[in-house]
Amino acid sequence: MDFGLWETYYRKILDDFGFERKDDEKTAQVLDDILFEQGCLTLEDLHEKVDFSTKFIVFGAGPSLKEHIKKIKENYDLIDYVLIAADGATTALVEEKIVPDIIATDLDGKINDILYANAHGASLVIHGHGNNMDAVRNYTPFFDNVLGTTQAQSHGNLYNFGGFTDGDRAMFLAIALGASELTLAGMDFGDVVTKYSRPNIAEETAKADEIKTKKLKYAELFTKWIDDNEDVKIINLKS
Repeated sequence: MDFGLWETYYRKILDDFGFERKDDEKTAQVLDDILFEQGCLTLEDLHEKVDFSTKFIVFGAGPSLKEHIKKIKENYDLIDYVLIAADGATTALVEEKIVPDIIATDLDGKINDILYANAHGASLVIHGHGNNMDAVRNYTPFFDNVLGTTQAQSHGNLYNFGGFTDGDRAMFLAIALGASELTLAGMDFGDVVTKYSRPNIAEETAKADEIKTKKLKYAELFTKWIDDNEDVKIINLKS
């Protein structure tokens, strides 16, 4: 999705959630400064790391995630796929002794599991937005092989491929990396959150709050947009 089109959605998102664009831009600048100092990946670098396949599996953190991971382990040859975890889905994969190739994260999943996966070869696509400046500042320097993204205008070392939540941003990233097929695992788009997307909840699942429910609706909207507008086959294991 080019930025001109994305910006029409972005402005609606800012209005719907009461977010301030200047806050997104401030965090983006912090992320860009860190990546400038420590070095980072370009899109071309990341493409070279995953050019063994145009088939991708994107793992969301929905209630069906564990069931779908089991199904994938039993029926898929993972060596044929590029695996992208959406933030907290990393924890579920690590529990199943799977290290994703890429983690799309705004750093609100379990940091220790993301660090573990990064140390075992996962590249990170770290997203800066108005609500995660402290996490970006505190955690980004501990990761290697990082590509940075923003939901505002791309600049410096930062990209904007489109997308709002970790899950749909992972899908837009896969498109930018040349995906011809996207298998979606744990992408439920409902009104239930799991301990993988919200590590602090007491139970395995909980009712999503109003903001999270609205975010999931946007994730579903962008998934449909990709299906309608991109030359990619989408297989949602939830269907």
